[in-house]
Amino acid sequence: MASLNVYSVLVVLFLTCGAAMATKENDQIIKENNCETKMGLPCVLKAFMSIFETRSTSNKCCAELVVLGKVCHSALVKRTLENPLFKDLVPATIIAKSIQTWNNCLALIYSPSPCS
Repeated sequence: MASLNVYSVLVVLFLTCGAAMATKENDQIIKENNCETKMGLPCVLKAFMSIFETRSTSNKCCAELVVLGKVCHSALVKRTLENPLFKDLVPATIIAKSIQTWNNCLALIYSPSPCS
Protein backbone atom coordinates (compact mmCIF):
# COMPACT_ATOMS: atom_id res chain seq x y z
CA MET A 1 0.00 0.00 0.00
CA ALA A 2 2.87 2.39 0.77
CA SER A 3 4.37 1.84 -2.68
CA LEU A 4 1.05 2.82 -4.28
CA ASN A 5 1.07 6.12 -2.36
CA VAL A 6 4.68 6.82 -3.39
CA TYR A 7 3.80 6.03 -7.00
CA SER A 8 0.79 8.38 -6.82
CA VAL A 9 2.95 11.19 -5.44
CA LEU A 10 5.53 10.68 -8.20
CA VAL A 11 2.84 10.78 -10.89
CA VAL A 12 1.38 13.99 -9.44
CA LEU A 13 4.85 15.57 -9.28
CA PHE A 14 5.59 14.55 -12.86
CA LEU A 15 2.29 15.96 -14.14
CA THR A 16 2.69 19.18 -12.16
CA CYS A 17 6.25 19.73 -13.40
CA GLY A 18 5.18 18.92 -16.95
CA ALA A 19 2.40 21.51 -16.81
CA ALA A 20 4.78 24.12 -15.42
CA MET A 21 7.30 23.36 -18.16
CA ALA A 22 4.61 23.66 -20.84
CA THR A 23 3.60 27.07 -19.49
CA LYS A 24 7.18 28.31 -19.48
CA GLU A 25 7.73 26.94 -22.99
CA ASN A 26 4.64 28.69 -24.39
CA ASP A 27 5.50 31.93 -22.60
CA GLN A 28 9.07 31.77 -23.94
CA ILE A 29 7.85 31.18 -27.51
CA ILE A 30 5.42 34.08 -27.19
CA LYS A 31 8.07 36.40 -25.78
CA GLU A 32 10.84 35.44 -28.23
CA ASN A 33 8.56 35.90 -31.25
CA ASN A 34 6.81 39.07 -30.01
CA CYS A 35 3.54 37.23 -30.58
CA GLU A 36 1.41 39.59 -28.51
CA THR A 37 2.28 42.60 -30.67
CA LYS A 38 1.63 41.16 -34.13
CA MET A 39 -2.19 41.32 -34.21
CA GLY A 40 -4.59 44.12 -33.44
CA LEU A 41 -7.02 43.57 -30.57
CA PRO A 42 -10.15 43.47 -32.78
CA CYS A 43 -8.66 40.65 -34.86
CA VAL A 44 -7.39 38.82 -31.78
CA LEU A 45 -10.96 38.83 -30.48
CA LYS A 46 -12.38 37.63 -33.82
CA ALA A 47 -9.82 34.82 -34.06
CA PHE A 48 -10.54 33.91 -30.43
CA MET A 49 -14.27 33.75 -31.18
CA SER A 50 -13.68 31.51 -34.20
CA ILE A 51 -11.75 29.06 -32.02
CA PHE A 52 -13.62 29.15 -28.72
CA GLU A 53 -17.08 29.82 -30.18
CA THR A 54 -18.68 29.17 -33.54
CA ARG A 55 -17.90 32.31 -35.48
CA SER A 56 -15.99 33.13 -38.65
CA THR A 57 -12.98 35.36 -39.13
CA SER A 58 -12.84 38.22 -41.62
CA ASN A 59 -10.37 38.38 -44.50
CA LYS A 60 -8.50 41.19 -42.73
CA CYS A 61 -8.18 39.20 -39.51
CA CYS A 62 -7.18 36.06 -41.39
CA ALA A 63 -4.40 38.08 -43.02
CA GLU A 64 -3.24 39.27 -39.58
CA LEU A 65 -3.39 35.70 -38.24
CA VAL A 66 -1.24 34.41 -41.10
CA VAL A 67 1.28 37.20 -40.49
CA LEU A 68 1.25 36.26 -36.80
CA GLY A 69 2.48 32.81 -37.83
CA LYS A 70 1.57 29.28 -36.87
CA VAL A 71 4.12 29.08 -34.02
CA CYS A 72 2.65 32.14 -32.30
CA HIS A 73 -0.91 31.04 -33.03
CA SER A 74 -0.34 27.62 -31.44
CA ALA A 75 1.53 29.00 -28.42
CA LEU A 76 -1.17 31.59 -27.72
CA VAL A 77 -3.96 29.01 -27.95
CA LYS A 78 -2.08 26.61 -25.66
CA ARG A 79 -1.37 29.38 -23.15
CA THR A 80 -5.06 30.34 -23.17
CA LEU A 81 -5.99 26.74 -22.40
CA GLU A 82 -3.71 26.86 -19.34
CA ASN A 83 -5.86 29.64 -17.87
CA PRO A 84 -8.15 28.34 -15.09
CA LEU A 85 -11.09 30.17 -16.72
CA PHE A 86 -10.99 27.58 -19.51
CA LYS A 87 -10.58 24.47 -17.34
CA ASP A 88 -13.94 23.06 -18.43
CA LEU A 89 -13.01 23.05 -22.12
CA VAL A 90 -11.69 19.95 -23.86
CA PRO A 91 -8.15 20.90 -24.99
CA ALA A 92 -8.17 18.47 -27.95
CA THR A 93 -11.36 20.09 -29.28
CA ILE A 94 -9.99 23.61 -28.93
CA ILE A 95 -6.68 22.68 -30.54
CA ALA A 96 -8.56 21.04 -33.42
CA LYS A 97 -10.65 24.21 -33.84
CA SER A 98 -7.50 26.37 -33.75
CA ILE A 99 -5.96 24.23 -36.51
CA GLN A 100 -9.19 24.51 -38.51
CA THR A 101 -9.18 28.31 -38.09
CA TRP A 102 -5.53 28.45 -39.17
CA ASN A 103 -6.17 26.26 -42.23
CA ASN A 104 -9.29 28.24 -43.18
CA CYS A 105 -7.33 31.49 -42.99
CA LEU A 106 -4.46 30.08 -45.05
CA ALA A 107 -6.90 28.90 -47.71
CA LEU A 108 -8.64 32.27 -47.73
CA ILE A 109 -5.44 34.31 -47.96
CA TYR A 110 -3.64 32.13 -50.49
CA SER A 111 -6.57 31.14 -52.71
CA PRO A 112 -6.60 32.75 -56.15
CA SER A 113 -8.95 35.66 -56.48
CA PRO A 114 -11.96 35.00 -58.74
CA CYS A 115 -11.38 38.41 -60.35
CA SER A 116 -7.81 37.62 -61.44
